[in-house]
Amino acid sequence: MIDRRVTIKDIAMRLNLSTSTVSRALHDHHALKRETIKKVKDLASKLNFVPNIAALNLLNKRTNRIAIVVPEITNHFFSMALTGIQNFIVSTEYNLMVCLSNDSYQEEVAIIENLRQIQIDGLLVSRSSRTKNFDHFRQLQSYSIPIVLFDRDCKGLKADKVLVDDYSGAFQAIEYFIKSGCKNIAHIAGVKNVSIKNNRLQGYLDALKKHGLPVIKKNIVYTKGFNYEDGIKPVELLLNSKHPPDAIFAMNDRLAISAMYVANKLNLRIPDDVSIIGFDDEPHSIYFTPALSSVSQPGYGMGMLSARILLKKLSEKGGLVNDFRYEVFKPELITRSSSKKI
Repeated sequence: MIDRRVTIKDIAMRLNLSTSTVSRALHDHHALKRETIKKVKDLASKLNFVPNIAALNLLNKRTNRIAIVVPEITNHFFSMALTGIQNFIVSTEYNLMVCLSNDSYQEEVAIIENLRQIQIDGLLVSRSSRTKNFDHFRQLQSYSIPIVLFDRDCKGLKADKVLVDDYSGAFQAIEYFIKSGCKNIAHIAGVKNVSIKNNRLQGYLDALKKHGLPVIKKNIVYTKGFNYEDGIKPVELLLNSKHPPDAIFAMNDRLAISAMYVANKLNLRIPDDVSIIGFDDEPHSIYFTPALSSVSQPGYGMGMLSARILLKKLSEKGGLVNDFRYEVFKPELITRSSSKKI
């Protein structure tokens, strides 16, 4: 048989005190005598009294729960961002709930609705690549729940945002290709209608324009997803074409690895026949032969800053304010042996 949990009422009955007096004594209220406080705390310790945090939170109109919604966690960037968030929040009174949208708009909407019902104090979110309508986020904000967006922007949604300069990262990669002698540069652009995809595509286009190289439509290919298998067929079409590219910039490392796989299968030499650069700089990229050049983005730092901004917002009286922060991290091109040297 499990013993019933000891309550403030039990302590009050034992000491012939009111429950409000016991509650104040447990919180060292200045209006109470020290002997009363000591008597209450001694009995509470003897009875192994544990405060009902849920009840206290309900009284204080807070849950001490922060939710984070991400498309996936197997991606190195998201795992590092989660680590940064956790390491910042672990020393606070907040508990972190991690939810996966599986890069699905429908699942994301369902998750947000569930979070609204169980009640949370704040939300950190990287939206799904298929999310174009942000009403579910606005509804959450209407309940005075602050949101911090990271990595993937929601254009038009008023919220704190922590992003990476995808445009700059892509521009760096293409300019490096050009300076190393590449002239027919292709881009694996990933799934359409994703903000990071659009920014990286624009960086690709502008770098070509700056250096007077033509934009060849067939050199820009899209995929159904962001994983290894999604890049195989698009890259096969590129490298088997009449005028195959001498360089490929992929919007993430997984698609870049797909390009390396197809190039090896076609007996093409990397980087002599085709140079390849990815984006994300996942840890395993360095162990491929040749090692993959990639644009590195600071997932851990973005996670830490996102958590810091949210906790500051939660500490502000009034909850939501219109003074939203917009932070942008600069990525860095890491060159290895999959791309020609300048």
